[in-house]
Amino acid sequence: MKLVHITPHLGGGVGKAHAALCAADDEAWKRRYVLLEAPRDPHYADLVRASGATITVAPDAAALDALMRAADLVQFEWWNHPLLLRLMAWTDLPPMRSVAWSHVSGLHAPLIPPGLIGAVDRFLFTSACSLLSAPLSGVLAANAGRIGVVNSGFGFPRPVPGDTGTGRAGRVSYLGTVDFAKMSPAMFEVIDRLEADVVVDLHGAAADDSPVRAAVAAMRHPGRVRLCGHSQDPAAVFAQSSILLYLLQPNHFGTAENALVEAMSLGCAPLVFANACELAIVHDGETGFVVRDVAEAAARLDWMLARPDAVAHIGRRAARDVARNRTPALSLAQLRTTWLAMLDRPRRQPSLSAALGSSPADWYRRLQGLEDDDCIDAAGAPGAASKGSLAHFRAHFPDLEARK
Repeated sequence: MKLVHITPHLGGGVGKAHAALCAADDEAWKRRYVLLEAPRDPHYADLVRASGATITVAPDAAALDALMRAADLVQFEWWNHPLLLRLMAWTDLPPMRSVAWSHVSGLHAPLIPPGLIGAVDRFLFTSACSLLSAPLSGVLAANAGRIGVVNSGFGFPRPVPGDTGTGRAGRVSYLGTVDFAKMSPAMFEVIDRLEADVVVDLHGAAADDSPVRAAVAAMRHPGRVRLCGHSQDPAAVFAQSSILLYLLQPNHFGTAENALVEAMSLGCAPLVFANACELAIVHDGETGFVVRDVAEAAARLDWMLARPDAVAHIGRRAARDVARNRTPALSLAQLRTTWLAMLDRPRRQPSLSAALGSSPADWYRRLQGLEDDDCIDAAGAPGAASKGSLAHFRAHFPDLEARK
């Protein structure tokens, strides 16, 4: 089976997922990855290539058309990247068997355009939480036979060198995006309210002018937070921690939550807010703890700090749960089942422009949940060109219209 993956790049969580899947696949040499832009960090692309897959970077239109026509199946790695939208909406795609694997939840912006689900042959989510999406409720019911869920967040294999066993008791960490676009500012109020005098290590890059640094400075007990910067070795962080304090914004953009799954795989007991994504991963009282507000979070964290044996037990259950349910081998088997079932289907030309819109402004509005006559600037503030942001779109489409 000749499989072509089309993806903007192989960085971040998407690259990590595919590197793990290719490493588990003894037929990875049959895969070709088409990257729409050169990778900024080639780490995961190099791992994919080392597994035997072929990588083609930014082919011209004729070469890409030939690759898609020769493939038994084309899989679009979906998220709100301007280059992927340009390809899908503006290209006269050839007849194909098409799959889209969504690497955003669609619960909040960036939304998943409802028409996209019916435009491809199969649509896969990375988390069951996406099935709760209110904007997608009608289209999910109408297309139940072509929808599936395949996890893309995997744990570390055990054992991991550096696991300190009982020496990790009482150590609390956060690892991930140190930015209020994802992490909740309530985390610092929770830490301030603790009866226990504990230090929480925050692992992740934070600029000198980051609002996170300002929030720490404004705490009553700023010494309880240690900004550790980016970690090159998350496994070591988790192996030396007993509690993962993972309190995120209710409308955060995550779905597979690699850091959460990786921490659980190494026996960290997570404390999370009751967001849909986290609820699909953490089972309250069994593999971690789910709380609904600051007061409950502070009380539960104090409870955890006072009961290291109970926390260790929860951590062991979390590790077993990940080992059973969140492995590359399991996701690969689910993907392969989907792919093989499609080989008898006739090729058809996907009509993606109607689902996405005809202009970059249309794409951006639909992904942000804006009406056709809404001002684009209302959905995004100026800033760095983070993935799918207004600045990101304007970096690729400088004449992006401010109004329709």
